[in-house]
Amino acid sequence: MSLEILTFGCRLNTYESEVMRGHALGLTDTIVVNTCAVTLEAERQARQAIRKAHRANPEARIVVTGCAAQINPDRWAKLPGVTRVLGNEEKLKAEHWQDGAGSAVSDIMAARENAAHLVTEFAGRARAFVQVQQGCDHRCTFCIIPFGRGPNRSAPLGAIVDQARSLVASGYRELVLTGVDVTSYGPDLPGSPSLGQTIRRLLALVPELPRLRLSSLDPNAIDEDLWRLIADEPRLMPHLHLSLQAANDMILKRMKRRHSRDEAWATIERARALRPGLGFGADLIAGFPTETDEMFEDTLAFIRDARIPYLHVFPYSERPGTPAAKMPSVDMKLRRERAKLLREQGERNAMDFHQGFVGQTIQVLAETETGGHSEHFCPTRLVGAEIGKIASWSVTAADASGLIASPL
Repeated sequence: MSLEILTFGCRLNTYESEVMRGHALGLTDTIVVNTCAVTLEAERQARQAIRKAHRANPEARIVVTGCAAQINPDRWAKLPGVTRVLGNEEKLKAEHWQDGAGSAVSDIMAARENAAHLVTEFAGRARAFVQVQQGCDHRCTFCIIPFGRGPNRSAPLGAIVDQARSLVASGYRELVLTGVDVTSYGPDLPGSPSLGQTIRRLLALVPELPRLRLSSLDPNAIDEDLWRLIADEPRLMPHLHLSLQAANDMILKRMKRRHSRDEAWATIERARALRPGLGFGADLIAGFPTETDEMFEDTLAFIRDARIPYLHVFPYSERPGTPAAKMPSVDMKLRRERAKLLREQGERNAMDFHQGFVGQTIQVLAETETGGHSEHFCPTRLVGAEIGKIASWSVTAADASGLIASPL
């Protein structure tokens, strides 16, 4: 067998899997599992994948890396078939992918640089990711990720521009700027550039890039330069995904988030005033410790009233070593019920949002011959599309799962 990479978790992991693919080029009989630690379920899926891979290919070498491996390398090293464990720093260095290289996991909290990596292809994907930032200096009480990713480190503009130019030259028409906490971009660089300043310069220096998106943003951390781009830059897509997590002030405080319910509402209202029709997504945690029915209703009402269509909802997952894991817990059945209610509200919001596009012409990036995403990130069903191309389509119908469009 040839090299196989199994990726779990975030867009940053997807980007890093492609970095590893380049470093490990030529390796055979090797399976790389790039793990995620954000929830217990993410770890369970990775362990299951390792056991399945070992049963199917008992002679293959299995290399485990990613956040879960960084946080607890010994646990992953004991799984059947695992021959090496690499930390999040080591997995991005070519020397650790040479034949004969062993396990290596350094102290991620000592990391101080965000090394540049040139990726020109994302296997099986029509949009590509550009890493602009790594790590996190914040300590949300539910989150273990800073201990898997280390402190905040920003990529310099030159490296971002080189990566974007290479990807556009390879045929990608849409790029997504990604990181662990992208709104923390810049303070560690000379001159402390903001995320908005860097995006403006990126778009000016890569005029051949048609579409740019952003990964998850903190609601209260959008800088003024980025606000101006939201208002005025057509190549920045009309779609924002917010790291909301909850919309009750007491729960937000216990989460140690950096925004209030009113501040999140003000962010959404300002964005819609600057860019009417803008699409929104949000990350949400259901059943955080101490969350009462009334507190949950605050979040549910916020999602309904703010009309957010695209939700990533997770029942709260205890992460050993985090402050929230020591707080009074909510019954798991109730967490799942609350997550279901949030998802159902998201589906209703999506139905309303999608219906507003019927009869309109949209620009869709085709990711398969039968589907893609519009400017507003609406999933769109197509017929006979050319993969990787942006084209105009007419919206003929819509439902909660997306738009149905025909060629003009």
